Amino acid sequence: MRRSKGSVLVALAIAGTLTAVAYPIFYSYPNRNATAAAALTGDTVTTQWGPLTPADRDLLIRVRLAGLWELPAGQQALERSGSQSVREAADHLIVGHTDLDKRSRVIAAKLGVELPNQPTAEQQGWLDQMTASKTEAEYNKTWANLLRAAHGKIFPAIATVRNSTRNTLIRQLASDANQTVLDHITILEKTGEVDFATIADNSVSGTASPTGPPPPVPGQVPPAAPPAVPSTNPDVQSKPSPFESDAVPTGRPDPEEINKDQGLPQVQ
Repeated sequence: MRRSKGSVLVALAIAGTLTAVAYPIFYSYPNRNATAAAALTGDTVTTQWGPLTPADRDLLIRVRLAGLWELPAGQQALERSGSQSVREAADHLIVGHTDLDKRSRVIAAKLGVELPNQPTAEQQGWLDQMTASKTEAEYNKTWANLLRAAHGKIFPAIATVRNSTRNTLIRQLASDANQTVLDHITILEKTGEVDFATIADNSVSGTASPTGPPPPVPGQVPPAAPPAVPSTNPDVQSKPSPFESDAVPTGRPDPEEINKDQGLPQVQ
């Protein structure tokens, strides 16, 4: 059966996305050269929660970056799509990544890791692809496939860190992220818009984020990262990765707040 023009465009977009994320993407970060050096030297630092490796810091950055572009994507879908299933998926993205973003900021402050405050150029490009959609049908398909491809890339990376990390904070973050990402994959697939053949044909190995930042310096506290939030306050109803009969149960308590006596920035 001949594919529609919209399906072909979506397939090409996914292929370009998956090919691009096979290469390191460096965000606008003041110490990006030091970040690259840290990745090459494999700097691991000692913390009270266990060793903190470049792979551990990479996951922390990935979780933060995910929220910085997927929160706007979720908000945009609520504004542009009339599809109930797409809007439900958008609700899950907003609630899930708001929760994960807070966890990543709490952990980063404890570990002395500086976080990015803007999505990567590649992630902004995915948002631009969504925005450029001409019809609602094209939008729904582009939106669901770009997000499903991105979640599929980070899913195995989370498992790798969860298996290998010796840092208890990063291990917990990996567990939380694993549950939320699986929930998002599930809810995105429920939209009926995901092109599984294209995703499978264009799956490649690589990294979707920089391997950074550089190791924290003892005695130095990095600036606190502001919350990743939608530009407006959309009315979303779900809990973080809510339990449904065909979804993933991921309810969990709020992250432990930072003790002010530690002299670290309080995360709100």
